[in-house]
Amino acid sequence: MSGTPSLVELLERLARLEARIVELERDNAELRRENAVLRAENADLRARLGQDSSNSSRPPSSDGLAKPAPKSLRKRSGRRPGGQPGHEGRTLRQVADPHERIEHEPAGCGGCGEPLGAAPMTGVAVRQVFDLPDIAVRVIEHQIVSRRCRCG
Repeated sequence: MSGTPSLVELLERLARLEARIVELERDNAELRRENAVLRAENADLRARLGQDSSNSSRPPSSDGLAKPAPKSLRKRSGRRPGGQPGHEGRTLRQVADPHERIEHEPAGCGGCGEPLGAAPMTGVAVRQVFDLPDIAVRVIEHQIVSRRCRCG
């Protein structure tokens, strides 16, 4: 009866199978732990992927061009730009005597191209530009004078 295993062979086989079961259970537990870590990481990455300036503290410039920018939550007041209602407002007014006057004249007629140097003047439109002066370095030299008394 060579086809039937002996009791010793069956016990050896049983021991190998039990050892294999312990090894597979250990592997299975490790894979379950790794799977849980990867699931948590995947959920975190999906949440980050869904963030944009409308649902996080990220600036709108980080949204990219893939999707349209979210609509502003600010309400328009219907007011015109400028000062507050009722305020008289002030602006720079033209001055009678500017520091410099530059005349701009047309080089020639826009229709025929003839020079306009001798043609009569028909009007002048005035625009004034208010510029701040250039900042320049001011150098001051201090001289310390030494003198000798006649006593020596």
